[in-house]
Amino acid sequence: MKVLSQRKALKRLNAIISNFKSEISDNYEGRTKSCLSCETKGACCVDAHFVNVHISRLEAVAINRAIEQLSLTEQDCVTRRIDDAVIRYGLNSDGDSYSQTFACPLFEKGIGCLVHETGKPIPCIAHACYESAADLPPDALAERAERGIDALNTQTYGRHQSALPLPLALQNISTRPSVAADPRESSSAQEI
Repeated sequence: MKVLSQRKALKRLNAIISNFKSEISDNYEGRTKSCLSCETKGACCVDAHFVNVHISRLEAVAINRAIEQLSLTEQDCVTRRIDDAVIRYGLNSDGDSYSQTFACPLFEKGIGCLVHETGKPIPCIAHACYESAADLPPDALAERAERGIDALNTQTYGRHQSALPLPLALQNISTRPSVAADPRESSSAQEI
């Protein structure tokens, strides 16, 4: 198998995500409650008992690039929330990491998802408030997109890349220095 450059892989990743977004938007989003009309905006993103989004190395790189577009102050805040989530929720790659839950460090109260347009992961795109279970997109749609992303990761990095809890994956590839989390500083993303 020919190795794919990370730059080309990111373009292909963007195409997979864009196609998935379009399919969800065109065929399922009309059956959902709008996030804009939600009484508790972002509650699903910061519910530490619910969120367990896992991403691959390539997705982490794409999200990291979106974070790098923020101001340095915003980058520091996000880095602090990422580091805090890894520590606070004991996130690690040992055992069943899918049983580990956390509040998403990419949600900013009053703004929403900081990577909504440029790096939102497949599980987040698929998630919405559906009135009926019958209205949910079939799991096969997300599984197909995730298989494509897995193949891109393997072709780019030369071996299978296990998906990790989002904060841990971001921490592992970050080019920003880790910002020591001050326990006295409570992240606004965690306070809904």
